[in-house]
Parts: sequence; C-alpha cells; structure tokens
Amino acid sequence: MGRRAQTIGRTYALLLDSGDGDKLFLLLLLRDSGDAATATATAAPPPVVLPLPIASLGLAASLQMSHRRRSNAGDPPPPEGTGGSSTAEASSTGEENPDLPWAWALGSERRVLALALAFRAANALLVRTYFNPDEHWQCLEVAHRIVFGYGHLTWEWKRGLRSYLHPFIFAALYKILSLLHLDSPWFMAMAPRLLQSVFASFGDLYLYKLSKLIFNNHVAQWALFSQLVNWFMFFCITRTLSNSMETVLTVTGLYYWFVAIESVKGNSVVSKQQAASKQSPPSRKMALLIAALACAIRPTSAITWLYVGLLDFIQMKSKSRFIFLEVVPLGVFVLAVTTFLDCWMYGSRVIVPLNFLKFNLFSSGGDYYGTHVFHWYFSQGHNLAAMAQLKGKGHNEKGRLSRLKLSVILLILTNVPMALYMSLYHQRGTEDAMLYLSREAHDGRVKSVLFLMPCHSTPYYSTLHYNLPMRFLDCTPSENKGTLDESDRFLMNPADFVGEVFGNLSSFSHIVLFESEERHVKLLLRNSFQEVRRFFHSHFKVDRDLQSSVVVYSQKSNA
Repeated sequence: MGRRAQTIGRTYALLLDSGDGDKLFLLLLLRDSGDAATATATAAPPPVVLPLPIASLGLAASLQMSHRRRSNAGDPPPPEGTGGSSTAEASSTGEENPDLPWAWALGSERRVLALALAFRAANALLVRTYFNPDEHWQCLEVAHRIVFGYGHLTWEWKRGLRSYLHPFIFAALYKILSLLHLDSPWFMAMAPRLLQSVFASFGDLYLYKLSKLIFNNHVAQWALFSQLVNWFMFFCITRTLSNSMETVLTVTGLYYWFVAIESVKGNSVVSKQQAASKQSPPSRKMALLIAALACAIRPTSAITWLYVGLLDFIQMKSKSRFIFLEVVPLGVFVLAVTTFLDCWMYGSRVIVPLNFLKFNLFSSGGDYYGTHVFHWYFSQGHNLAAMAQLKGKGHNEKGRLSRLKLSVILLILTNVPMALYMSLYHQRGTEDAMLYLSREAHDGRVKSVLFLMPCHSTPYYSTLHYNLPMRFLDCTPSENKGTLDESDRFLMNPADFVGEVFGNLSSFSHIVLFESEERHVKLLLRNSFQEVRRFFHSHFKVDRDLQSSVVVYSQKSNA
C-alpha cells in the first residue's frame, strides 16, 4: 500500500439513517493494513466492499481521522506536481489494481454525474412502495399545505419541533407544477421523488470524489458501484425523507472537509499562500456551511459533525480562530435564516433547535418512539474501528481478477432482487389505494374517507390532491404515560372502538382498512358498505399482523 493511503487511514464508512431505529446501510471500504515494507513487496488485493445492515443512528463518520492527522506529522509531503496522485503511488509501489468492467463510463466526473442522474431517475420511477410515514407526513404533506392551503400537520408541527427548511424545497416544486398545470395525481406522486433523485445523484458523485481523494480511483469505482447496487440505498435514497437529504449533505460536506485537510498540508501553491497569510481553506468553510444545513434539516446530524470536528480540533494550532471566525459565524448565519423562515411559517417566534432539545433531551418526550443506551454512538464507532483491523493478503493478478468478478456477481445477486422486490412490491398497497382514491375523487366519486388502520399508514392529502374531509386514527403522544391513543385502542378491539367513536359510519363515503382488521369490522360494514377495490400490500408481516392487502369500501349508494 502506498504511503499516502497509510497516512489517510484504513476505513471509510457511510451510514444511512432510516429513522426511529430502523435498519441502516453501511458501506465499508477495507484496505490492506500491512506496513510499508510488506506493501511494496506485495500487491494489495482489491478493497473489500461490504454492504451491511446495522442498527445505529449515525449518518457518516471517518473512523481513522485521528490516526491520519497524527501520521501526517511524520510523513513528508509528496513532491510538487504529483498532487498525491494515487496513480503515481501505485506505480512506485508496484500496486496495480484492475479497473472494474464499467470503468470506461467513469472517465470524468461529468460522466459519473450523468450516470448517477440516469440511474437515480430510473430508481425514483421504480419506487412504488410505502416505507416510513415521514416521507409523506413530515415533508410532502407540509409542502402541500404551504402551496395549496390544505394538508395535515402532525403534532410535531404544532409544538414547533420541525423546521420548514426541508418541506420548503418541495413546496417550491409543487408551486412550479401548479403554475404549469401539471399537478395531476401521477405528477404529484412522482415529481418529488424525481427531484430527490437529483440530490441523490450529487450524493453519489461526491461519494465517488471523496473515495478518490482518500484512497484512489479504483476504490472510488468500487464505492460508487456499491452505492448504486445496494438494495437499501435504492429503496430509500430517492424518498423525500429528511434522512435522505441529510445523507447527501453529509457526504458532500465530508468531501470538502477532507479537501481542506489536504490543503492544510501545504502541498500546493495556493495552500502555501493560505498558510503564509494564516487563512483557512475555503473548502473548510464550505464543509461547515453544509454541515450547518444538515443540522438545520436534522438536528441529530450535529452528533456526526461534532465527532468529525473534534478529531481535527484537537490537532489545530489556531483553535480560537476556527471557533470564532469560522464555526460561530456560519452557524449563526444558518440559524438566523432558518429561524426567520420558521417564525414566518409558524406565525410566531419559535426556535426549532431549542424546542427539539427541550423535547428530546431535557424531557422524556422522545422516549415514545424508543431509546438507545447512552453509549450507543460511541460503542458503534468502536466496533466499526475493530472491523478495520481485518487484514488482506496478497494475491497475484489472476487471483485478483477472479475475486473481482466474484465480488461483482455476489453484490448484484444479493442486492438487485431485494432492491426490486422492496421497491416494487413490499408494502405497495397503501400507495396504490391512495392513487386510486385520488383518481376517484377528481372524478367526483369520493366525498369523505375514513382510514381504519394504524395511524399514518398511508399517504394523505399530498397524494390525494383533493380537498375533501378525511379522518385517520390519531396517535399523538399523551403527556400521561400509559394512555392509549386511538390507533392502539382500535387494534386492541376494532369492532367496539368503531362503534363507540364513529357509530354507524354513515358520514363517510369510503373506508380504507387492512385485510387483517377487515374481518373484525365486517359485520359493521355489511349493511351500508361494499368492497370496491382490494390492493396487494405485503407477503409477510413487518411489525404487526400480516397486512396482506388494503381494502377500499364504498357506501352502496356511491358504488
């Protein structure tokens, strides 16, 4: 392994947080960690790329930054003109990594971006399933309300726990669709994911650039391939989750952060001039600005950047300059802009990060959705670091090529079928049902809808795109522990709950429910309602009874 790869570190990881303790995607790049003498004598094997699901809440971390900073002090910089080129290092050490079969398509960053844009557009069009309520209820529903004047705001918005920054992006999209008279049910459903696919494409590009900067072009190809083929990324990254946007911003910010680290070394004329004038590299300011935006969208992103920043802060000579001339001004600027936006949208003075801290840290409000032990973030960083100690052994050229082909085939076989199944089939019934109701509503055949299913099981007004009365089972957390919400009460005893709360159901023209609850209330529906559509939903249960299908009932007079 080349000297530069040693000093930079052995592990780079990307985590996509799916929210509320769901599975995450880990992309782990492992390089041979032998010493310089061994590396020059033996060609290093291709990096091992492992897409692993783990349970964690982090988004991105560089596990060996402290090692890299300490090592830099003892390593002379590469000669000027080489720019730390991985190609030069490979030739000087005898390391020749075979390119992947698709390397011809990655000849430039423009080609990488074009490939990512095309792939993610197809990705967005293929995602037809329901995953996490926040995709609709914390983003698109809010954006729809901003532009069209109707849409449901969940309890978090009533307590000032969410910033309007993220929904505002998609509100701008909705406004454009409205002005162009393109706000049809299909466009309203697909356009937000297509826009998110553009952001995701830039995330792919910056992952490629970051991996190329830290390692070499060969590893960058692997990183991009693993990112594109990974089933969980395919399933999630084009969804309008704040986690998806946070992922893109974090990868981009980490790239500029590492560019700043390279610049501080003084390997170029520009960086030497900056060092002489005691100016910080512009890329670090860009990284801090992007980090601040990520924290504004998801305050928990601060954990990632505190970790990354502290590792560098410990090694800095001008600590006060970094804090008071870089971190504070950029942080205050982003906070001021987002606070102004939130105060304008809420109609009152509100500081979302402060409310977020009060609710999740200084009270037990966040415990409603589950908790982790206090050492969670630190213990996960420890285990990832331990994985980085795995060592590879040298192989000849033929062996490397055969392992390369095997790795490609293995990744495709284990990820592509899963990506297609999860995106096209698993839990698609609620999406299909809402698109059906949207078409029926625009044709004047739907007057009001009741959703007899766990709260937030379907999209809402942002997909229906028609202003009519709708009712779902409320699940707002109660201040009194042990108090059951409507969703829990319905699941415990569906028939009694419906009779007690909704009576004979005559005030609704349509009722939507899962097949698993249908059998409990069928007697109540028999006289006045009849089934009009049944949509496949899932082959296996996720966290409740098997919800194999979504059933739509209509009053007999409307059928």
